[in-house]
Amino acid sequence: MSRRAHRAKPLLAKLFCTALAVLGLTQATPALAGGAPVIGPARGDTLHVMSFNLRYAATTQPNSWPVRRPVLAELLRREQPTVLGTQEGLYGQLKDIEADLPAHYDWIGLGRAGGSQDEFMAVYYDTRRLTPLAFDHYWLSDTPNVIGSKSWGNRVIRMVTWVRFADRRTGAEFVTVNTHFDHESENSRQRSAELVRDRINALSPGLPVILTGDFNTAAGNTPAYDILRTGATLTDTWPAATERRTPLHATFHGYRPLVPNGDRIDWILTRGATSIRAAAINTYARDGQFPSDHLPVQALLTLPKG
Repeated sequence: MSRRAHRAKPLLAKLFCTALAVLGLTQATPALAGGAPVIGPARGDTLHVMSFNLRYAATTQPNSWPVRRPVLAELLRREQPTVLGTQEGLYGQLKDIEADLPAHYDWIGLGRAGGSQDEFMAVYYDTRRLTPLAFDHYWLSDTPNVIGSKSWGNRVIRMVTWVRFADRRTGAEFVTVNTHFDHESENSRQRSAELVRDRINALSPGLPVILTGDFNTAAGNTPAYDILRTGATLTDTWPAATERRTPLHATFHGYRPLVPNGDRIDWILTRGATSIRAAAINTYARDGQFPSDHLPVQALLTLPKG
């Protein structure tokens, strides 16, 4: 193949994507343009944030972790988020992801039952850019400082991991808060939202916050969403984004056909962003295999410089 023909392929792909934009259409997967990412590595002062419920590392077929792992690895290598909040990951699974990511990523987390036990709300980050200044965990219960505690009607332990980062590129500091609300108890979801709201409001008002999570309730007019949006003055990055690079799909699919215009139960909310340039719900799959039973959600945003 000549060098000229080799250059023509990305040019044609770019023209095709431009035509889609003109027609008001968007890419359904990041696989157009020869595997181009939906957002990809952050450039300039932007931060690329991803939230992803990983689905714990089951060994039974179908959709076992050994089958899903290489698909997830390819997705993350394409997208390369600056910050990635994960839910449901088990310790060995998180170590696998660490091994599959480029060497400049690290992560912070604690099992919700303490130590390496049970699921994590882990936060991965690009060490070339971000330095963790402080981190901690709390539990969504009446005794949030008690490891493994639960209240409010949830039968499983629910928790939060937060990290305060310094951005070496911009001099900014911000806090990432990552969580997973209960899937059964509405009371638990509302009480959890109130606790997260109060903890965010206790931070310095000028400190930007990024909240990632699987909230197990639809974004929109639902109690937990309203508590966080209005009570903590958080902005939902999906409707607020200047550009939505994918169509809307329900973010939980359970390995069944995707649901267009379905419920977003996985969100990225923010306080203090100066712009939200793009948002996406990533439908990447390989040979019909999804990396999880959820779709990752993504946002490209900027924060005030330090």
